Amino acid sequence: MMKNNKKQISEADIEEFDMLQPMLKSVYVEISELSKKKQDGSLNSAKVKIINRLLVKVQNVLRNEPMIELLDLLDDDALPSNSDATLIIAQYTTAMKHFKDKYYDTEDEVWDFD
Repeated sequence: MMKNNKKQISEADIEEFDMLQPMLKSVYVEISELSKKKQDGSLNSAKVKIINRLLVKVQNVLRNEPMIELLDLLDDDALPSNSDATLIIAQYTTAMKHFKDKYYDTEDEVWDFD
């Protein structure tokens, strides 16, 4: 359910958010598990491309939010370490949580990443 907010978002953004949110959580969980096992291990280029494809879509949903300036993609030239990727993806999950808190009027445990 949407909050009664001065700034409304489109139905397309709601649908996109609802599709991307669980995918972003899944990527975060997977990469953070890799990071726990091998912090300095590097992601391969295939994983970076897959993750960046998701992050670009998330950026599109967040395009009008102030935090968009702070969200970087993973560097596909200098492959990031697992811990660097976890940090970047965590920033996206936080931005999506902020977006949800701003526009949605429901409590959702899907954001519990512990």
